[in-house]
Amino acid sequence: MTSTAVSIPMPTVPRRRRSPEEVQAAAPVTGPKKVLLAAPRGYCAGVDRAVIAVEKALEHYGPPVYVRKQIVHNVHVVSSLEEQGAIFVEETDEVPEGALVIFSAHGVSPAVVQSAEDRGLRTIDATCPLVTKVHKEAVRFAKEDYDILLIGHEGHEEVEGTAGEAPEHIQIINGPHEVDKVTVRDPEKTIWLSQTTLSVDETMETVRLLKDRFPTLQDPPSDDICYATTNRQVAIKKIAPQADLVIVVGSANSSNSVRLVEVALEYGAKSSYRVDFANEVDEAWFEGVATVGVTSGASVPEVLVQDVLRLLADYGYGEVQEVVTAEEDLLFSLPKELRATLKKAGDVTRALGGRGNRATS
Repeated sequence: MTSTAVSIPMPTVPRRRRSPEEVQAAAPVTGPKKVLLAAPRGYCAGVDRAVIAVEKALEHYGPPVYVRKQIVHNVHVVSSLEEQGAIFVEETDEVPEGALVIFSAHGVSPAVVQSAEDRGLRTIDATCPLVTKVHKEAVRFAKEDYDILLIGHEGHEEVEGTAGEAPEHIQIINGPHEVDKVTVRDPEKTIWLSQTTLSVDETMETVRLLKDRFPTLQDPPSDDICYATTNRQVAIKKIAPQADLVIVVGSANSSNSVRLVEVALEYGAKSSYRVDFANEVDEAWFEGVATVGVTSGASVPEVLVQDVLRLLADYGYGEVQEVVTAEEDLLFSLPKELRATLKKAGDVTRALGGRGNRATS
C-alpha cells in the first residue's frame, strides 16, 4: 500500500504591529506629522464603467457571468465581483458555449472577438473608450501602410489587444532601452502610439530618442496616455518633493499604480511603497517620517485609501491635507450591449460610469 503525502498549509499568524510609541522611540520625528492626499486619485471613468458593467450584468442576467482576464487590475475589485458570482477566466475557450462573457477594460484583439463568436458566446465589451481610441488609430494607420511603433509593456493585456489589431504593422517598444533595435521600412510613413497607462516622462523620453533616429516620426492624432494616468502622475509630482514617504494604493499588476511609485521616487520622495491593503503597510516605514503622501491607482476604490488613512491616523498622522491638481468629471456610457438590456428592463439607475458617481464606502 502506498501512501500519499498531503501538504497542509500553515495557518497565517498575524504580525504584531509595533505601537506608535515604539515606532517613535526607534526613530523620533521632529516637527508635526501630516498626510498629503493626492487628488485626483482612484477610480477613473473607464474603470468605473467596466466595474458597473459586471455588476449590472450579474443583476440582470444572474450569475455566473464570465469575465475574460481581470475586469480591472485590482485584487479587491476582482474578489468582490467573484463573491457576487463573476467567474474570471484567462481565455474564451474556458467559457461554456452560449454563456455570457465580458471583455475587460484593457481591451482585446480581433482574434479574441472571433474566438468568442466561434463558440457562440454572448459578449459585452467593457473596453475603456480611451483604449478603443488607440485600437482605431492602429487600424487606421495600418490601412494606410504605416509602420506603427507601439510604446508599451509587452505582455500587458492592453498592448496585446492593440498589437492584435495590426500585427504585421506594429512593433512593441518597451522603453528607451529598445529604441536602438527599431527598424522601419520607410521613416516617412512611421507613427508612434502608446499604452494608455505609462509613465508620461518615460514615454516622452522614448519618443525623443525615436525622433533622434527618425526625425519625421509622426505623433498620434491625440494623446494616447489617458487623462487619469496623467492627472495622477501630476498630483504625485507635486507631493513627492515634500514627502518623506509616499504610499500608493494599488495592485502589483496595475501598470499605472506601479508607475506612481516610480514617479514619486523620481520627483523627490525619500521612500515610496505600493500596497493593496492597509494591513500591508509596515509601520517601520514611519520611522523618522513627518510627511506622508498618499495616492491610489486608477482602478482602486476609495474605501481602500480610507483604510490607509485610518491606519496613518493611529500612528499620529491625523492631519490630512488634500492636494488638488485637477478636477475630473468625465463620464462614459455603459457598453451598448448592456444599455439595450437595461433600457428594456426599465433600469435607469446607472447608465454612465465616471468619477464621482460611486459611493466611497
